[in-house]
Amino acid sequence: MKRISIIFLQGLIVLIGIVALAILIRLPLTEGRAANLDLFSIYLDPFILYGYATSIAFFAALYKAFKLLGYIGQNKVFSSSAVKTLKSIKYCAIVLSFLIVAAGLYIKISHNKEDDPAGFLAICIVTTFVAIVVAAAAAIFQRILQNAIDIKSENDLTI
Repeated sequence: MKRISIIFLQGLIVLIGIVALAILIRLPLTEGRAANLDLFSIYLDPFILYGYATSIAFFAALYKAFKLLGYIGQNKVFSSSAVKTLKSIKYCAIVLSFLIVAAGLYIKISHNKEDDPAGFLAICIVTTFVAIVVAAAAAIFQRILQNAIDIKSENDLTI
């Protein structure tokens, strides 16, 4: 049953990645700043390019989560590579939260006075909060896992 749940979670991560990629490709064509632009100009818009650059941290964290589930499936959860993977997830979430806050501040400061940025800023607040929660959870799991590895190595030395 353990193997099935790990495969299910890995499939869920892949599905999240596919949906996020589809949103990144489709949404600029229909919404917001680029709704009236031609196909070439849409993908040269600086804010859309910033969104794509920001998504690199998101996809890196998804990849690392997929990799961590692979370690769990191979019973290598108590290894330094699993700790490094959790550390990478933590850093990706922190970088993502800073980049989202920067985008929110940019929109807040430079938006057209006729536009209402409240919806975008609400999305920024929620996604920043989620990224901070993910970073905190990864930091806690990293610390717990590192302590477990240290205790295990101490017990191996005394035997």
